[in-house]
Amino acid sequence: METTGGGEYHPPGTEDFLWYSVWPGVFPDWVNKPLIQAIIGALIVMGLWWWASRNLKVQPTKGQFLAEYVYEFVRNGIARDILHHDFKKFLPYLLGLFSFLLVNNWFGEMFFFMYPTFSNVGYAYGLAILSWLIYVGAGFKKWGVGGFLKKSLVPEGVPGYLLPLVVPLEFLATFITRPITLALRLFANLFAGHLVVLVFVVGGGYLVSQADNLFYNVSGVVSIAFSIIILCLELFIGALQAYIFTVLTAQYVSSSIAEAH
Repeated sequence: METTGGGEYHPPGTEDFLWYSVWPGVFPDWVNKPLIQAIIGALIVMGLWWWASRNLKVQPTKGQFLAEYVYEFVRNGIARDILHHDFKKFLPYLLGLFSFLLVNNWFGEMFFFMYPTFSNVGYAYGLAILSWLIYVGAGFKKWGVGGFLKKSLVPEGVPGYLLPLVVPLEFLATFITRPITLALRLFANLFAGHLVVLVFVVGGGYLVSQADNLFYNVSGVVSIAFSIIILCLELFIGALQAYIFTVLTAQYVSSSIAEAH
């Protein structure tokens, strides 16, 4: 990503996603930029919803209208449509989840941050594990430990001779595969998108400032201009991934508490 004194170009790579202590020698390495962003994102979400819920008016202001639109989008378009009559129990988590994902995903397109928090796989796994605890806990609460395990691992109508094959597969799907795929889907999309932006911005900057060739200079300007288009696309992808993660969480919860499996 950097250029040496001789003007050598080093393309962006995975090393650009490695972060160390924000204050070396004082804080450990895990107190880094992604952690600070996650904390800031949580504070922003809490602050915005606290602000949006104050002084509500019959004729909403623009800010109240936007907050109500997001709330109704999650309430009606995700929670109620998927969880039906049980949606109110899980609405606060789903709304907070969607908001937190959206803010942290959009950090990648905001000045000063310029890094999507969940392009660090550890944070994607952390959020996926939290959602996993929610839907497994909901199943345990409704059916009991034994009842939920039986419901999850022994599908109705499966012949007994197939259970030695089906039960391990269902265990993998319910307790292992779901949180892993939930995290990797979020991480991979944000990681790849941010890496593409880095390639166009850093490469374009090098061609404009270092290359002694008019064609390369023009290509650099085009590359930087194209990176702006990609940044706009990343705004959409960040919102889409927040929606997908929230929808899948709601679907997993619904499957764990539904009467039929």
